[in-house]
Amino acid sequence: MSVKFEKETIKDTPLPGLGGRKHEIAHEIGERLTGGETAQGYLAAYLKQLQTNPLRTKMLTSGSLSALQEVLASWIAKDVGPSGHYVNSRVPKMAVYGAFISAPLGHFLISILQRVFSGRMSLTAKIMQIVVSNLVVAPIQNTVYLASMAVIAGARTFHQIRATVRAGFMPVMKVSWVVSPLALAFAQKFLPEHTWVPFFNIVAFVIGTWINSQTKKKRLQALRRKHYGDDGRGDGRSQSGRTDYSRPGY
Repeated sequence: MSVKFEKETIKDTPLPGLGGRKHEIAHEIGERLTGGETAQGYLAAYLKQLQTNPLRTKMLTSGSLSALQEVLASWIAKDVGPSGHYVNSRVPKMAVYGAFISAPLGHFLISILQRVFSGRMSLTAKIMQIVVSNLVVAPIQNTVYLASMAVIAGARTFHQIRATVRAGFMPVMKVSWVVSPLALAFAQKFLPEHTWVPFFNIVAFVIGTWINSQTKKKRLQALRRKHYGDDGRGDGRSQSGRTDYSRPGY
């Protein structure tokens, strides 16, 4: 009996050293992120800000994600700017778009959508909410997004902006018609309504980063073919080491 007791005591006693400390650190990080039993973590604080200052919190979230999206897409596409790094003049412009255009528009449209279907929990109501989101909300948001991207890319006339919107509208809508129903169905099932806009911002961040990176890759390939020949390097630079940019700061 004494041998068994000693083994159990040794087994249950936390081992001193690095292993125990790693467990404590992981536990502390988890509590700070989720709040744990005290509900005082970063996520809890963020959700509280969403309830007390919804528009301001959404603006900060969307602006930060939009700027990060541009940097991350440049890194994925290896779109190195003239300064030799991935932060270019589009980053602050994307932050302004996210904070002052995307977030207020999303806040307004989603709030209307939630009010129209408030208290309606039937399957038919949920399906209708998805249909309205895809046929009314998504086209408005995508049109504003494409027009804003055209201006950020250098379009200055109505004709240039309209051409960009017309060329990109259906491809972007096809992506929305695939992703939006899944995202909205997930939000309906698992998320409180005041967290919908940030959740949709995260979904848009992932999809937008992928689309942005693919667009940058195609642009770099076209520039290589046009100016230097396609050498297959894919790093945004020519054989001479210069970057393939015709516009400073882009």
